Amino acid sequence: MQREALLIIGNGMAATRLCAELSTLAPGRFDITIVGAEPHPAYNRVLLSSLLAGEIGAADIELHPAEWWQARGVSVRTGCAVDAIDTATRRVRLADGAVLPYTSLVLATGSQAIRLPVPGMELDGVTTFRDRADVDSLLAAARPGRRAVVIGGGLLGLEAATGLAAAGVETAVVHLADRLMERQLDAPAASLLRRAVEARGIAVHLGASTARIEGTTRAEALHLADGRCLPADLVVVACGVRPQAELARAAGIACGRGVLVDDGLATDAPGIYAIGECAEHRGEVYGLVEPAYEQARVLAARLAGGAESAATYAGSVIATNLKVSGVRVFSAGDFTGDAATQDIVLADSGAAHYRRLVLREDAHATRLVGAVLFGDTADGPYYLELIRSGRDIGGERADIAFGPPGAFPTPILDREAA
Repeated sequence: MQREALLIIGNGMAATRLCAELSTLAPGRFDITIVGAEPHPAYNRVLLSSLLAGEIGAADIELHPAEWWQARGVSVRTGCAVDAIDTATRRVRLADGAVLPYTSLVLATGSQAIRLPVPGMELDGVTTFRDRADVDSLLAAARPGRRAVVIGGGLLGLEAATGLAAAGVETAVVHLADRLMERQLDAPAASLLRRAVEARGIAVHLGASTARIEGTTRAEALHLADGRCLPADLVVVACGVRPQAELARAAGIACGRGVLVDDGLATDAPGIYAIGECAEHRGEVYGLVEPAYEQARVLAARLAGGAESAATYAGSVIATNLKVSGVRVFSAGDFTGDAATQDIVLADSGAAHYRRLVLREDAHATRLVGAVLFGDTADGPYYLELIRSGRDIGGERADIAFGPPGAFPTPILDREAA
């Protein structure tokens, strides 16, 4: 039987997971070609900060060796951008002039870093922190005695700052919000994170808006809107990303912020799907790895056919479980809560451990809807399962702050009875 031509645009973590799932569900059914603009094999973006800090080498972030792809019959073309998609003829034109036909096409183009619309962004020494090329640029410039300012106190910004500080660079973070990682942490957890970041010698400036970057040919300083001036030989812009949807938009595929997909990850163009950071599903664009993996699993099941062909993607419960600036942080669900929710808080400021559980109660059940953990995050997966399942935890309420049942032995209160 002739194999179906499956073309994947984008050579990142989402595309890799899709190939892995298909090799299990439908081995040999597809003739898979991956086209990626970056010159490198697929790699783990989560490890870029460790690469910048010198904790690992470039080979350590590669997802799979060449033999892995060969064993699955996947043809990978790196360093090759796509110029256009012809949805009518089901062909894709590459930048080198080659034309590739497809039966099914998957857009896994990811996202691109946002550059602020302020003067000086074009100067040498100003870079983003998004891919291997950015890390290579920073590694070439980062050395003791240099000064760096990172714009953005979210996950990427803190990872960049930690990596630069570990390389001996005098580093500062400027962040527009009133706390670090405001999308993942509540105020108490963010305060603990700030202490941990500053303990590593990184200066933190909150509520700080960038006005301009000063320099003739190279960056020399960053000026804030409040008049402060921070000397800087390097400026790292890590203040957000936007979906790479231009290719789809130019082909007439429906797009919002990202490429619009339904519950089957299909676009409005026949035979074309989208997964990962470029996809917009029910108004949400996810910038984390786990939702991309969930989408890859669903799409693989649908493409493979059979009993799983009706698999659907209903969205993801956002969860972050990462090591930031040397400390573990976890958050999931609605961790901010509202007037109708209740909080359970367990905190040890001396040990820098904190957990907040957000509960929503009605006449029928008490459910966990959000969680924030700082320091000790081992119970994060347990809380995530409770949030996703939505099961009634009313009978466990008194002990839930201490983790899953059986995590701690029952205390002996009556020694004589014991």
